[in-house]
Amino acid sequence: MSLQENLARFRKQQEKCQSTLSSIASEKKASTKTSTPPKNTSNVLKSTPTSTSSSMNPKPPPVKFSNDTERLQIINSIRKAPAGAQIKRVIDLLLERRAPLTPEQINEVCHVDVYANKTVFESLKNNPKVSYDGDCFSYKSKHEVKNKDQLLVLVRRYPEGMPIIDLKDSYINVMEDLQTLKVDRKVWLLSNFDSQEDIVYPNDPRVPIKVDDDLKQLFRSIELPRDFLDVEKELQKSGVKPLTNTAQRRAAAQIQGASSKSKPKKKKHEISKRTKLTNAHLPELFQNLSSQ
Repeated sequence: MSLQENLARFRKQQEKCQSTLSSIASEKKASTKTSTPPKNTSNVLKSTPTSTSSSMNPKPPPVKFSNDTERLQIINSIRKAPAGAQIKRVIDLLLERRAPLTPEQINEVCHVDVYANKTVFESLKNNPKVSYDGDCFSYKSKHEVKNKDQLLVLVRRYPEGMPIIDLKDSYINVMEDLQTLKVDRKVWLLSNFDSQEDIVYPNDPRVPIKVDDDLKQLFRSIELPRDFLDVEKELQKSGVKPLTNTAQRRAAAQIQGASSKSKPKKKKHEISKRTKLTNAHLPELFQNLSSQ
């Protein structure tokens, strides 16, 4: 049964219940008016003001039902959305929960009916970020690590370094554990200027490196050229091709600077006696005309 049919059926049930309650209320009111009269006249006189005052009281508000129309509209809009939007909604839920979820649980939380939409179901099964065991869907990170010790073992497998973006979705506290490993000097977190992303490198204590003081002094005594053009020349002498071309960049900057000359400023028009005045009601603007 489609969502529109369910919504129409729900509205009919609301109308039926409302009419039933209205009829019950009218019957109670009629029975109150036709109640048994009192035995003596004194009681009749005493009861008359009470009935009059009760008739003047405002009517009780009608019974309100829980209006579920808005929620049904939201569910309908989600299920009519493109398959890609529904898939992303499910993957975000799996990433947030980090636990296996059945299709029924997914439908209950994010209103995506995986069984009813074959495209969504097949795409989730074949998605590299989703694992499906036949009963439940779960989030699948690029690297299967669950704690800090497993994280350190993984980083040590990549001595050339690995991007941190590949580790962010491993588990919830992975970034805090990386900072802890950095403080403990077990890993290094460096930035790659070419790709503008952070790289984590292992600091394996099994390979200690000791540098002689003479080598340190020699390294620090080498003076680099101040002009980067001279640095490129030294690299070319050593047989290394520089990645930059300072001479070409400077020539292009000079050409661009020569072509983009500043435009001459326009002469500012001054107000004279021949100027047609439109703001005569503001005489303070034209005080300089008296001297001309």
